[in-house]
Amino acid sequence: MTDIEDFVTDVLNLYRQLPETPSRTTTNDRRSTIELYKRGINLSTIEAAFLLGSARRLFRSPELPPLSPIRSLAYFVPVIQELLDNPVPDNYVGYLRMKLHSLHGHTAAITKLA
Repeated sequence: MTDIEDFVTDVLNLYRQLPETPSRTTTNDRRSTIELYKRGINLSTIEAAFLLGSARRLFRSPELPPLSPIRSLAYFVPVIQELLDNPVPDNYVGYLRMKLHSLHGHTAAITKLA
């Protein structure tokens, strides 16, 4: 595999592991991932954005109206940009991973990148 193919595979696998995301990816998800690769955005930043975006959805007040389902990886692009502008410490990513795992009690939260 080439670097871009590995990148796309890794990102789409992470995306599918998230709670509240579709179990199948689309051509648009693949295109979004290729754009992230072309922009030079690293997997760590994408993983952090996936975790942060998911945590914000899952831990929001139950009194608020429900959010519509996540239908595309593009949902996380603004969160990725937010983290590029304001990076979070590495230990915060571990904290988010733990919180999502404890909420769901299984690996659907997200598997840590190697």
